[in-house]
Amino acid sequence: MTSQTTSPTSSNPLPHTAESPDILQSPDTLPSPDSIEVLRYSAFTADPAGGNPAGVVLDAEGLDDARMLAVAAEVGYSETAFVTAHDTAARRYRLRYFSPRAEVAFCGHATIATAVALASRTGTGELLFETPAGEIRVGTSLDDGLVRATLTSVPAHSHPAGDTQVEPVLRALRWSRDDLDTGLPPHVAFAGNDHLVLAVRSREQLAALDYDFDVLRALMRRHGWTTVHLVHREAADRFDFHARDPFPVGGVVEDPATGAAAAAFGGYLRALGLVAEPLRVHIRQGEDMGRPSDLYVDVHPDDPRVRVTGQAVPLPAP
Repeated sequence: MTSQTTSPTSSNPLPHTAESPDILQSPDTLPSPDSIEVLRYSAFTADPAGGNPAGVVLDAEGLDDARMLAVAAEVGYSETAFVTAHDTAARRYRLRYFSPRAEVAFCGHATIATAVALASRTGTGELLFETPAGEIRVGTSLDDGLVRATLTSVPAHSHPAGDTQVEPVLRALRWSRDDLDTGLPPHVAFAGNDHLVLAVRSREQLAALDYDFDVLRALMRRHGWTTVHLVHREAADRFDFHARDPFPVGGVVEDPATGAAAAAFGGYLRALGLVAEPLRVHIRQGEDMGRPSDLYVDVHPDDPRVRVTGQAVPLPAP
């Protein structure tokens, strides 16, 4: 996975220099390494014991790449989000995401966590995040006392994966072609990051996942995949799925909830011609890790963007 180090361009970019004092701090007020506040949230759950934990640093203007990577490694979650510039009045923020090993262009669960953290402090409504993958709008609202967030992805697309991509991954997973669901063919799907999508016929086989970490990591690095999105469809007439997402390129065996892959999966279903009308997809992830998560994916046949909805709850500091 290639580290992303540049910010996206836009028609109304956030300031980059100290000439904008309302946005960036002066050198005298930049946080020292010992004063960095890391918030911890679990995304795509209403229960702190479930979901996918993410770190959130709301005041990261003074942190360089090396320090952000070190903070992410110290936190140890699959990703930590860093707000590196902000315009609070316009509710516009620049985000960067780091796994314990590298920067990633986009992370769905850390985006949801950051949106909930900001909405809890500044009130609910729409937020705009500039990310290395592009602009991400997030709507927030209150739902039974908890903040619910819906991110709108960059345009999603998907294309069939070739045999030379799929076969080595199947060997790393210790699966065969016969294990795959022929109604959901292998694809490489994108909604900010690339994900290899493989659908397995058996829920039991998905639950028993045991893969070769080093081999799969090397394959994913070669192809630039952020996760391998492994899914099982509960029934042919329903859009309810179980999912697991190995993430060895980030130094993590598995993600319990992967918003970026869920968005890409929505684009995958649309590319297969399965979205004839506005559709809500439910993805249940993390059950086999003991951290159940619920992701709700909205896909429209005439809109390449995908919407992913979930809650996030604060976690106690370790």
